[in-house]
Amino acid sequence: MISGISRAIGVTLALVAGTAATAQDSSNRVSANTDWSVFVENDPTECWSVSAPKETVNTRDGNVVAARRGDILLFVFFRPAQGVQGQVAFTGGYAFAGGSTVSLQVGDNTYQLFTEGEWAWPATPADDAAIVAAMKRGASAVATGQSGRGTVTKDTFSLSGFTAAVEDAGKRCAG
Repeated sequence: MISGISRAIGVTLALVAGTAATAQDSSNRVSANTDWSVFVENDPTECWSVSAPKETVNTRDGNVVAARRGDILLFVFFRPAQGVQGQVAFTGGYAFAGGSTVSLQVGDNTYQLFTEGEWAWPATPADDAAIVAAMKRGASAVATGQSGRGTVTKDTFSLSGFTAAVEDAGKRCAG
């Protein structure tokens, strides 16, 4: 059972990392919905909605600090060939502390995302679905993580346009 879980995590990580690299470099934006954009790639077919944070706060030992970070993005992916429908992923623009999780707060609900390198994602497709449903109802999503250097980051994403963007991405990859 553990080897099956490890294999599933490894496959998920490979899919997220590979797609995310494409997602960050893609120029195939097909629509923008307020604070969220939709991108589509072919070969293989992938669609995603994505947004950058409206506010970022970095702290260490309770004090606000400057931190150099790469791209900070919240995604929802669709990959019909792999049966992926609404996979949530977050990149914080730095390597997360080993063994840490990212908390994603949407309204009154808080979800834990597993981390690997610069990426975080929910444990199961059911968790993805719960997060997407909460994001459709919410006004903002706040991702809080910790870097390997001990910096705590808090990134606030607007959910204005999220529902339209995620539904558009899903329809474009409905197959």
